[in-house]
Amino acid sequence: MVSRVTDDYQDMVTAGCMAVCEPAFWAGYDRSSVAGFHDYFCQLTDYEPRRAAKFGLPHYCWLCLNPKESEDVVFAQEVLAILPGFLGRPNVLGIGEIGLNKNSRNELKVLEQHVDLAARHQQLILVHTPHLEDKHKGTRLTLDVLRADSRIRPERVIIDHVEEHTVQMVLDAGFWAGMTLYPETKCTPARAIDILDRYGPERLWLNSACDWGVSVPLIVPRTGLEMRRRGHRPEAVDRVLYQNPVEFLSQCPKFKLS
Repeated sequence: MVSRVTDDYQDMVTAGCMAVCEPAFWAGYDRSSVAGFHDYFCQLTDYEPRRAAKFGLPHYCWLCLNPKESEDVVFAQEVLAILPGFLGRPNVLGIGEIGLNKNSRNELKVLEQHVDLAARHQQLILVHTPHLEDKHKGTRLTLDVLRADSRIRPERVIIDHVEEHTVQMVLDAGFWAGMTLYPETKCTPARAIDILDRYGPERLWLNSACDWGVSVPLIVPRTGLEMRRRGHRPEAVDRVLYQNPVEFLSQCPKFKLS
């Protein structure tokens, strides 16, 4: 939501959205200092919840060093060192979105460090899978890292940005799978519904991409309308759009809906 205007908050409330859950995000450029990340984490845990509250919308967030900024391992360690100081804030759901961007060795090292941090602090995990490089390879590497840590419980991890060729391996490994919806690229609403039709609703959810490119904050409720048009019953739509996210996020005791 740091890339959106207040009209987007108002539109989401009008459309019936009950909460917004914002992952730590690439700023469109690589941050040059730990202080920059400190200020960003303050924005996510202090300013943004107050901005959303003006429209009656609870704001939650995830915190991490985004995969696009993980090439400098020493710098990443310095950023991770300040994260525990923010994990106790009331709107923090867990660690995310961590993962891989170009499937590099340094990204893997920083991913392992994030997973260790989440395990030590008993945090939920939100994972980013690559867009630019091989998504299938990146998803497989990510699953290998998560399964190598015996402290990680798959039901407390959601692997985001799944597509037709990666959703099966995520579900087979016992993790949750997220489909990030864009109007033009990545996973469109039509493709997401095709995936739901094939695999069913178990441990699958939809999320709206809200970033610097072409994206639509209301694309999740719009996908619900498309599900109805394609014959899905109201309770099936409610499960995917509402009940599934609530089931996963309620594993964090801070997550509350009025």
